[in-house]
Amino acid sequence: MSEENNILHQELTAEELAKQEAMLEKHEKAARTRKFTGIPAKALSLFCFLFTVYHLAYASGIRLMQMVNLKHHAIHVGLILILSFVLYPAWEKASRKKVAIYDWVFVLLSLAEPIYVFARYDTFISTGFKPSTMDVVMGTILVVLVLEATRRISGAALPILSIIFILYGLFGRYVPGIFMHRGYSWTKIIQYLTIDVYGIYGSSIKVSATYIVLFIIFGEVMNKCGMGQLFNDLASAAAGGTKGGPAKVGVIASGLLGMINGAAVAVVVTTGSFTIPLMKKNGYSSEFSGAVVATASVGGQLMPPIMGAAAFVMAETLGVQYAVIVKAAVIPAIVYYCGILFQVQLRANKEKMFGLPRDQLPKVGQVFMERGHLVIPIAFLVIMLFASGWTVLKIAFWTIVLTIVVAELRPVSRMSLKDIYDAFAQAARSTVSVAISCACVGIIVGVCSLTGFALNISAAIIGIGQRSLFLTLLFTMVTCMILGMGLPSIPSYLITATIAAPALVKLDIPDLAAHMFCFYFAMFANLTPPVALASFAAAGISGGNAMKTGWMSVKLAIAGFIVPYMFVYNQGLLLEGVTVLSGIWILITSVIGVALISVAAEGFLFTKVPIIVRVAAAVTSVLLINSNVTSDIIGLALFAVIVAIQVILAKRKGLKISI
Repeated sequence: MSEENNILHQELTAEELAKQEAMLEKHEKAARTRKFTGIPAKALSLFCFLFTVYHLAYASGIRLMQMVNLKHHAIHVGLILILSFVLYPAWEKASRKKVAIYDWVFVLLSLAEPIYVFARYDTFISTGFKPSTMDVVMGTILVVLVLEATRRISGAALPILSIIFILYGLFGRYVPGIFMHRGYSWTKIIQYLTIDVYGIYGSSIKVSATYIVLFIIFGEVMNKCGMGQLFNDLASAAAGGTKGGPAKVGVIASGLLGMINGAAVAVVVTTGSFTIPLMKKNGYSSEFSGAVVATASVGGQLMPPIMGAAAFVMAETLGVQYAVIVKAAVIPAIVYYCGILFQVQLRANKEKMFGLPRDQLPKVGQVFMERGHLVIPIAFLVIMLFASGWTVLKIAFWTIVLTIVVAELRPVSRMSLKDIYDAFAQAARSTVSVAISCACVGIIVGVCSLTGFALNISAAIIGIGQRSLFLTLLFTMVTCMILGMGLPSIPSYLITATIAAPALVKLDIPDLAAHMFCFYFAMFANLTPPVALASFAAAGISGGNAMKTGWMSVKLAIAGFIVPYMFVYNQGLLLEGVTVLSGIWILITSVIGVALISVAAEGFLFTKVPIIVRVAAAVTSVLLINSNVTSDIIGLALFAVIVAIQVILAKRKGLKISI
């Protein structure tokens, strides 16, 4: 199978790359950067390259690079702020070819912040972090810089929310009800947010300066050496020739890339540019085609072992081993993707679609001959995380090094020094939007910690929960999705983990289930109207209606909306306290359950499904996903009845029964 005949194995032309970039800029504010040429462009690339080298050196464990967290976090934030003001204009109509004078002032102030932390660190320690007047001035400047950089990159929502929390910290004594607190002076708030390790330099930015930046570097290096093409080819080889093949290719390729990349909109644009036109040509509607790629791209962050770095962030937040998060995520992730694939298959059957021509698809063996060696770094990453006892930082560093080495084994993946330089430079650019959101989230987390807001919101949610756990979960779901609108998934999770998850824990829901619940729904904000960035980006490629694509995405992701409720009520879905055989049984019944959800959603199995059978399928799916002996027995019996009814109806119509 030659590359020329492979309909998914295409090199993008400069025009197509420009279209991809334009599409990304249209739907993701963080992609709307200044474009430099000549010496300024080279200087910026060098700065970005050095940014990446610094973080790799810190992760490597070199003694020279080791420093206390506050200093490392200050350097990380300072570098991110500098890139923010160089790359992002203040206003939409501002010049995108040169940096304005006032932005250079912001750059100098951003540079001054880490220098000031280094100069004052010993004094901070000796005085117990008690701030001087100059500390308050510099801290105030830092807060303003973070808010302004976040506004430019992510929009106004997160900075406004942060300002509301700051005002709450100042004037809490005037807030009625359970949210009242004694109020804090500006000096105290600034001390908490900018000098101590609770606010901007706290846990949120720690996640960014360690896990997130390294896995973004890993993703960019993998992308440069052709991992995206490996995923495309494997997906097309495995599923391209089956019914609805292009849609299945879109699901698998987007999921695999999203697992490493973690940036849903970027994955949509990357994989959707190939797969959405093929889906439309195969007979799927524009809205359905876009929704397939959107749901699969967002779901990559659910998929072990990497989960777009979310697994490492959650492990850090909960103080548990990485393996615990991965184990818990397996069944929900499989159920989520089965839900999408089942709906794709049922729609293909209903519309009598066919797969792609086999002679235009790659063979699995040939794919592995060409690029199979690129799986080695991922295997190394997983094995070392489970078996080595090394820190995540050290493992991530050596995985990146191994990727560069392994890529040299074959010409198809080999990177020149310029390729490596470009990948490192791009990694810095890709880090900016997530890192600055983490810094801004630090303001919210810091105020919550200082004022006890999280405890108060927990009390409010618990008050609802005493009447109905389901209503509590519903309220928490809505809260998580609102807080997650327009944000990268990890900063969104960090907010919800601070505000919403503790309330669920106080209702005797295990920590892991509570945090997974919040993470799922913070992530689904990317799919759900009115702010559904991944869905809208996919609609931009497919030419479909944006809102219809968003609601179609919700329909395709329906299993993902149900499963979090189920694992709150029954932690067996997270493989908590179950044997291997029990885990396999839970997986089987859950997959059958999600198949029935798909039947209910599509209204088709072997033939059109009557409305009463669709309702029965939906109810049965919940019984099976809930996974206890009684519900499983009832669910399997109902499943058999539903299938039998469909077989009888299909035979009466003279239809051939096929899956």
